[in-house]
Amino acid sequence: MRNTAKLSTAVLAVGALTVGLTACGGDKEAASDTSGPLTVAASPTPHAEILNFVKDKLAKKAGLDLEVKEFTDYVTPNTATEDGSVDANYFQNQPYLDDFNKKNGTHIVPVVTVHLEPLGLYSHKVKSADALKTGATIAVPNDSVNEARALKLLAANKLITLKAGVGNDATPADITANPKKLEFKELEAAQTPRSLDDVDAAVINGNYAIEADLKPASDALVLESATDNPYGNFLAVKDGDENDPRVKKLAELLTSAEVKKFIEDTYDGSVIASF
Repeated sequence: MRNTAKLSTAVLAVGALTVGLTACGGDKEAASDTSGPLTVAASPTPHAEILNFVKDKLAKKAGLDLEVKEFTDYVTPNTATEDGSVDANYFQNQPYLDDFNKKNGTHIVPVVTVHLEPLGLYSHKVKSADALKTGATIAVPNDSVNEARALKLLAANKLITLKAGVGNDATPADITANPKKLEFKELEAAQTPRSLDDVDAAVINGNYAIEADLKPASDALVLESATDNPYGNFLAVKDGDENDPRVKKLAELLTSAEVKKFIEDTYDGSVIASF
């Protein structure tokens, strides 16, 4: 996609193993080197697409040499940023990052929020959430933050009730009322769209829904509200790299009027600019 380099988790496995080693001193040296291109890890849709718009239409005029590397998982972009394999990443929200840093000892920090991808409930078998039958199976992401987000979406639409105050730590064990006796199948977030033929419905992250040719704004049975939503996706770097002039320039471009128009024209409400 527009000369974008695609790296799998396996390609960077060796780099990911060096996270603990780079903290010994060499990493600080690398962080101070702001010459050369700025390499950003991103999910293919919409993150890499937005970055490639910046690369193709805005970066050269702004004097920014930008490289985009695509990843299909939610782990490697952070480990690669931590170990210096890439300079920054663009794929995640604050609750996910907080949880990731805590569990992995990483030091990734947000720079600027760019957009929101509303989480939605989708089905190949029913046309509305009310039509879900008793005992229906719902696929949900298996990482802790997105699972909690999925359960909160179901609770907001009165399919279940969650324990008061459970927040971003919600799991199926925190369900206090389940009138339809829904069952939950926990899957890696990227696998949830592929499960639609095997389950009654699935809660799918916005980027994976778009990649699967689903249109969140029209295809979701229920969709997160964008109002006061804490799940905006942002550009992120390793702590200490926020003042890299290349990062500052990219942050400006990602929150420009041109990018806002690109998001509005390209995603038709399925991705919402957050600036």
